[in-house]
Order: sequence, then structure tokens, then C-alpha cells
Amino acid sequence: MQDTVLVVEDEADVVDLLRYNLERADFEVQIAMTGDLGLAMAREKRPDLIVLDLMLPGMNGHEVCRALKGDPNTEIIPIVMLTAKGEPNERVKGLELGADDYVTKPFSPRELVLRVQALLKRHRLVPRTEIVEVAGIYLNKTNFEARLDGKRFNLTTTEFKLLSLMLERRGRTLTRETLLSDVWGYQNAAIDTRTVDTHMRRLREKLGKYSGRLETIRGEGYRFNAVAES
Repeated sequence: MQDTVLVVEDEADVVDLLRYNLERADFEVQIAMTGDLGLAMAREKRPDLIVLDLMLPGMNGHEVCRALKGDPNTEIIPIVMLTAKGEPNERVKGLELGADDYVTKPFSPRELVLRVQALLKRHRLVPRTEIVEVAGIYLNKTNFEARLDGKRFNLTTTEFKLLSLMLERRGRTLTRETLLSDVWGYQNAAIDTRTVDTHMRRLREKLGKYSGRLETIRGEGYRFNAVAES
């Protein structure tokens, strides 16, 4: 069965480029050329992944992403956001809203296809350990349930995988490159490591009183400290 990719993009030449390369990679491709239509199609058809442009007629990409990630029926659909080159603030905002990855324009079609494949692969990875519980944080990797001091809290799929890895390797310093490889599936060191920093910042906001356990090790990476400070 083919995976379905919904492309939400209003530039006809970009649509043709994406359609051609994704279909060559054996994806079924659906097209929406406005943000409103993209949101409606995502809710109706539930694609396996969405490639979402930022600058769209009607609802823009940020608004569409916010609506998708705020809907329990679509929040787990991975989103690759397309952004204009030279707009780092826009990319960061997209990640903060829950986008799982971003690609800057102009882009390499081959790289985009590889990112789509890697994102779908890690999205479907079967966890080896079902339950991870450290301090007051509980994660069930079978159903992606997250609890903080017994109360459920919401994480995107990428945030869940990132936090799971940090908890499983607690006490160890993990470099940004390691996190990009093990969580995002990227092997290219040239990929912008701010992706990791953005997700870590969002995790800290959601962890509340446990945010201090997620430590930044300057010049190295991140570490989860399971031992409370006295």
C-alpha cells in the first residue's frame, strides 16, 4: 500500500516538481493550492504526511499547522514545512507550532524525498521498551501517552521521541548531531542543529517544574538529569 503525501503549495512549478519526485519515490500525491483546502483535505483524507508551504492564499502555513496540531484527529500527522530561504525566524516559528521538519526554498527534490522517507520511517518505529518513567514523567510508547505527575500532557510525535530518548539515556550528554541522527534520522552534519534547540525549548516549557532536569551542556549538547538538586 502506497503512503500518501498531501502537498499544500500554491506555486504551480513547485507543485509539479514535488509531484514528479514524490511519485517517482512511489508515494501517492494529493494537492491543495490554498491553506483552507489543505486543512480540509488533511482532516478528511488523513494523509500519512503533509508537505506544507508557509506562504499560502487564505490560511497561511503557520495557521494550518496550528490547526492540525491542535486537532486530536490530525495532530500525529508528520508535517514538513517549506520556507523561503533566509527566513530563520519563520522556520523556528513553524517548529514551535509542531512542524516535524522544514526544507528551505530553493530545495533539492532528492533531499526532500529523503527527509519525507526518514520522517515516515521514524514515525513508525516500534519502540523496544513500552514504558519509560523517570521522576514524575511517564511515557507509554505503545500509545504515545505522556503524563506529568499523573496528569496527561500533550507532546507532538517528535517531542515524544526526543523526550523518550533523553529519559532512556538520562545522565549522559547527547550531542545535537546524535539527537538529529537518533530522533530525526539525519546523518548529514550540515543540517541546522537549531532544530534540536527549538524542540528542547518547547519541551522545557511543557515539563514545568521538571524543566530544569533538561540541561544544556555548553559546547556539547543536552543531558537529562534524573537526580533532583538539593
